[in-house]
Amino acid sequence: MTKNIIIAPVGDNMNALFIGIKEFPTEKIYLLSPTDYMKAADKAAKDLDRFGIPSKIIEIKGEIWEDMFQKIGEIIKLEAGKNVIINTATGDRMTTCAATSAAFVNGIKAFSVEKGMAMLLPVLKFSYYRLLTDKKMMILKILSRPDCCLSLEELSRKAKMSLPLISYHINGNLKSEGLKEMGLVDTEVKRGRIEIKLNTLGRMLIKGYVS
Repeated sequence: MTKNIIIAPVGDNMNALFIGIKEFPTEKIYLLSPTDYMKAADKAAKDLDRFGIPSKIIEIKGEIWEDMFQKIGEIIKLEAGKNVIINTATGDRMTTCAATSAAFVNGIKAFSVEKGMAMLLPVLKFSYYRLLTDKKMMILKILSRPDCCLSLEELSRKAKMSLPLISYHINGNLKSEGLKEMGLVDTEVKRGRIEIKLNTLGRMLIKGYVS
């Protein structure tokens, strides 16, 4: 019987951790715990030890979404070749959302728990890196610099692309999604100019936390 590597955010519903174990034979559990939930993580680790299931507590510090994506990405690489599943039901509202999103964008299995039963969530098997052209990736890397970009015009100069071409890569058209529609950048009109910035998902993709 194939056993699973379970990733579980620590939060308000740790009973769901043990419901998941009943449904999915478990080799090891990674407990991703915000600082405020470290006592709950310690208790869960001790309870798991009584069941003979090894666990590792990883503290989530700073910005929840970015750190959650980073830690999940690192676990996926560490456990390459094994069956990794995320239990999204154990966390609080923020960590549950972050863990679910991390599962979707990385194309790995995830499940929730409702009425005492585990339910697999749909897996979105795609890779942002396959969707991004070289020019789009270059634009993202330029936007990741701390001094960029107060306007599309500034981005156009730094990327050495025409303004219409920059606008196309940002906004897309009927045949091709732009970076904005892909959910990697945000735009805002300030003083008559369009300011463009990487959002959280865009930053995580550049750092390699999203596959």
